[in-house]
Amino acid sequence: MANQNEIRQQITNQIIVALESNQGPFWRRPWRTSLNAGRPTNVTTHKTYNGINPLLLELHSYKFGFQSKFWGTFNQWQELGCTVKRRPNGVESGEWGAKIVLYKPLHKKVVDQTTGDEEERDFLMMRTFSVFNAEQVEGEAADKFLVKEDGELITFPDYQPFEELVAATKADIRHGGEKAFYRRPSPIGSFPNHTDGDFIVVPERHRFESSGAYYETLAHELSHWSEIRLNWEGTYAMGELIAEISSTYLCHELGVPNANDLTNHASYLQSWIKEMKGDPSFIFKASTQASKTTEFLLSFVRKDLPVEATN
Repeated sequence: MANQNEIRQQITNQIIVALESNQGPFWRRPWRTSLNAGRPTNVTTHKTYNGINPLLLELHSYKFGFQSKFWGTFNQWQELGCTVKRRPNGVESGEWGAKIVLYKPLHKKVVDQTTGDEEERDFLMMRTFSVFNAEQVEGEAADKFLVKEDGELITFPDYQPFEELVAATKADIRHGGEKAFYRRPSPIGSFPNHTDGDFIVVPERHRFESSGAYYETLAHELSHWSEIRLNWEGTYAMGELIAEISSTYLCHELGVPNANDLTNHASYLQSWIKEMKGDPSFIFKASTQASKTTEFLLSFVRKDLPVEATN
């Protein structure tokens, strides 16, 4: 059985290979989604997957061409009266299911190297297990989890949910100029009693190639706006990757198609790959924070999630 570091390295290598072999981040969707498409979701709990798992599931969907957002273990599908299809010819053993990560709490006694005293400590033990997409199973119940083109396709995106989120955050968003950015309060310690920062700037809406591109840019900058509210500090490269992933998650959740233009991602892509090659935990940290950022922003329009921002 692989240890913790080996699991991280294997997953990191898998993502690096995908990024190096494709034209851009595999988690992006520059098309309109249907009702059963979007952020990877568990078929039993209907909760979205978090941390590194959405990336692993998006990668598996990209590899096999799956469109449904619903995933479940072998037993979960069986409980719904469905069976997992046999592994197709050409798919290697162990590659049909998507391997994702589960953290299990572990309580054990350890010896303090300084004092020699025995202490009880709690750890999170990382384990992998397999889940299967709705398109990998057979059964009457599976039909309602599939993406259908006949009438279920969302032909015209509804941007109102995103507008409601932006309004609910009460973020200071200013339009104009040639760049999109978030200006942090300066000095950082002055927040929230700031006068010279804590605002987002984006070009005028009509200057974007599409409405999707405009809202995606807002989502990216709102991710940076969230950093001080979530007390996140990190490297520039990681901050950009967090914003890239969380903006994609947010757009998936609110039905906004990602922009086709990947020009801005080309310069970041190599830095992300470099960081991942140097630190197997880099993508885990970034994806975990991206999930936290997404849930934080969604909490402004979801009554069941607490809002902890300071406005």
